Amino acid sequence: MVLILPLEVARVAGSGSFVEMKVIVMHKLLKSADVKRLIVVSILLFWCACMIAVRIKRTGSGYYAFLVANLFLAGVPLFFSSVLRFAAHRELHWPIRLAIFCLWLLFLPNAPYILTDILHLTRASHAPAWYDLALLLSCAGTGLLLGYLSLIDVQAIVARSLGPACSWILAMVSLVLSGFAIYLGRFLRWNSWDVLVEPTRLFDIIGTVIHPWAHTKAVSVTLIFGGILTLGYITLRVLLAHPERT
Repeated sequence: MVLILPLEVARVAGSGSFVEMKVIVMHKLLKSADVKRLIVVSILLFWCACMIAVRIKRTGSGYYAFLVANLFLAGVPLFFSSVLRFAAHRELHWPIRLAIFCLWLLFLPNAPYILTDILHLTRASHAPAWYDLALLLSCAGTGLLLGYLSLIDVQAIVARSLGPACSWILAMVSLVLSGFAIYLGRFLRWNSWDVLVEPTRLFDIIGTVIHPWAHTKAVSVTLIFGGILTLGYITLRVLLAHPERT
C-alpha cells in the first residue's frame, strides 16, 4: 500500500500536467492571428450560407444560389496567399513562389467582384427587398474581406523580401488591376480561368491598354472601383496598425 500511493499521486500529477498543457496549447492557439482569422472567416461564410439557404427554403427560388459559387471564388485568393506564405516560409524555389503569386493575382479580382452582385437586387423578387439587400451586402462584405486578407498576406511577404515601399506599390497596382478585372468580368463576361483556358482572349484588351482614353467606360470603371478598393484597403491597414487607443 505504501508503494502504490506514490504511483497514484504521480498519475494524478501527470494527468494534471497533461490537462494544463492542453489548456496552454489551446490558449496559444486562440491567441494565434491565423486561428482568429479562420474563426471570423468561418462565421461570416456560415452566416452568408444560412441567409442563402433560408431564402431558398422560404421562397422556393434559387435566384441567389450563384452567390455560393461567388463566395467560393472569393476565397480562392486567400487560399493561394496562404500557400504562398507556406512557400516563403519553407524558402521554396522562386519559380514556384512566382507561379503561386501569379495564380493569386489572377484570382484576386473574384473577391471584390462580388460587390457588383448588388446589381441583381430587384423589386420583382420572391423575398422582401430588405432581406435581399442584407443578403447581398453580407456576401459582398465577406468577399471583400477575403480579398483584403489575402492582400495583407502577400504584401507582408513582399515587404520582407523587397521592402515596405515595394509592397505598397504592389498592393496599389493589384487593387487597380482588380478594378479593371471587375470591368472585364461584369461587362465583357470574363472569368479568371479564361486567361489559362483561352489565353488568346488577352488580345481583345490590347486596344484598351494601348488607347485607354478611347475606352472611357473601361477607364471609368477601373478608376472608380480601383479607387474604392484602394481607399478601403488603406483604411483597413490604418485601423489594424492602431487597434487600441488609450
